Amino acid sequence: MRRVTLTLLMALWAPLMVSAEPTSSPDSAAVDAAIDNLDEALYSPFIERYMLDEIRNLRIDMERGHREMAAEIVDRELGAADKAVSYATNTVTYFFYLIAAVSSALVLIGWNSIRDIKDKVHKVANEQVAELIEEYEKRLRTIEKQLKQETAHIESNREEITLTQEIHSLWLRASQESSPAGKIAIYDQILTLRKDDIEAITYKADAALDQNEPQWAINLCHHALSLDDANAHAFYQLSCAHTCQGNLDDAARYFAKAVEQSESYRDELHRDPALSELREHPLLIELLAPATVNS
Repeated sequence: MRRVTLTLLMALWAPLMVSAEPTSSPDSAAVDAAIDNLDEALYSPFIERYMLDEIRNLRIDMERGHREMAAEIVDRELGAADKAVSYATNTVTYFFYLIAAVSSALVLIGWNSIRDIKDKVHKVANEQVAELIEEYEKRLRTIEKQLKQETAHIESNREEITLTQEIHSLWLRASQESSPAGKIAIYDQILTLRKDDIEAITYKADAALDQNEPQWAINLCHHALSLDDANAHAFYQLSCAHTCQGNLDDAARYFAKAVEQSESYRDELHRDPALSELREHPLLIELLAPATVNS
């Protein structure tokens, strides 16, 4: 129907446009004169009414289409918003369902709240850290103890080395000293540094014999034997001291003990002038007899 109406309007409008086109460009005065001399209206009321109705219908149709399009757009936007809200609502709902399920599970296994979990985790962590700290403290204490022991051992060795060097220097001085009194003074220094030095005691007894102090030498030898009851040099010095005092039986007995401890003293009977009186003693003759036969 609309297409027929438009076709009719175009058919009516075309002759008017053709008749209205001048052969030449008229001026405004001619146009005004033509309008003033019109005998009747250009269009009939019927045609005007028809055109106005068609224009109104077109406007109504356009307005209706605009409203329908706007309504459709609004419906689509509302649908999208509704879907978004529904999705968000479902997500939040499912999230709370999940939280409720997890909370229920935690309650079932004995943990009443997240705070309990946190406290238990902190407690376990603190216990493990405390165990590690205690273990490393034990290791550090052990290392510290070992270091102290090693330090003490090193310090003791250093002191012993220093003492040994000092005593060695005193022995060198004693070997170079010619007078018995000087030797005794050096031996006293050695005994001050190391009071249980048996060798220094026996050599001091030897120096006392050189000073003609046999009783002093005997006392020193007995002191040495109290520290070492098998010291051959102490027995030898006792033999010399008793020979000097005339106690030949005791001297022979101590010399026999010296030889028993060390065979190197057997030859001293003939080399040491202090033992010259013992060479004919029966005990020593019997003692030296096997050596004479073997030789």
